[in-house]
Amino acid sequence: MMQHIADGADHIYIVLGATDFRKQHNGLASLVALKLKLNPHSGTSVFLFCNKRHSSLRALRWDGNGIILFTKSLSNEMKFQWPKTQGEVREITRRLLEWLLEGLEIDQKKAHPNSIDTSYMTF
Repeated sequence: MMQHIADGADHIYIVLGATDFRKQHNGLASLVALKLKLNPHSGTSVFLFCNKRHSSLRALRWDGNGIILFTKSLSNEMKFQWPKTQGEVREITRRLLEWLLEGLEIDQKKAHPNSIDTSYMTF
C-alpha cells in the first residue's frame, strides 16, 4: 500500500538519519522546507523518513489540497534497511523504494541495472 504514495511522483527523497516520529505532518513539512531546502508542497515529490530503531517509515506528500502522511510500522523484530551513508537527503528511484519496503538494502552491489546501453549492439 505504501508504495502507491509514489504513483505519479517525479522525485522520491529519503531523509538520511533518524527522524523524531513525534513530528507530525506540519513538523515534517517544516523539516523538508527549512533544513533540506526542498518544497514539501510539490505534488511531484515524496519524502521518506525512518525512526531511530528502523522499524517504522513515514512518507509525506502534497496531494493538491493537503498533506498526506503515511506510516508503516513493521511487526516483531523486522527492520528497514535504511542507508548507512551520511548526508541529509538522497533521491531514489521507484525500484529502490520497492526494495526498501521489501526489507532490502537499496545499495545493492550485484543488482542488475534498470536499463542497459544497447547502442553498441547489432540486431
